[in-house]
Amino acid sequence: MISYQVYKLIHLLGIFCVIASLAGLAFYTANGGLKSNNKLRKQSGIFHGVGLLLILVAGFGMLARLGITQFPWPGWVFAKFGVWIIFGGLYAAVMKNPTIAKVMWLIIPFLGLLSAYIAVMKPF
Repeated sequence: MISYQVYKLIHLLGIFCVIASLAGLAFYTANGGLKSNNKLRKQSGIFHGVGLLLILVAGFGMLARLGITQFPWPGWVFAKFGVWIIFGGLYAAVMKNPTIAKVMWLIIPFLGLLSAYIAVMKPF
């Protein structure tokens, strides 16, 4: 049986993977890099996807350890899932638009902070 602390570490690893891949892609795109010229596009996409998967699996594992196993879940769980969906969609948005990439490089850390706030404070 996996402990809550191990799930938390896996969750954090996924978060670091997602933020690293998005930040790197945002830098590349904001500096004029094109999708067709990006030599690490495939690896970055895999890194992003694996990070999202780790976040999801470990998040549900932590919910189970907290005893939240039946629907309906608390509102903060839905809020965290919403932030997860946003992080998932950002990869395509950042890759296709240099203007969005410049703004997202600043917004990505604040989305991470929002997610951490929701997890720690559980406001809803």
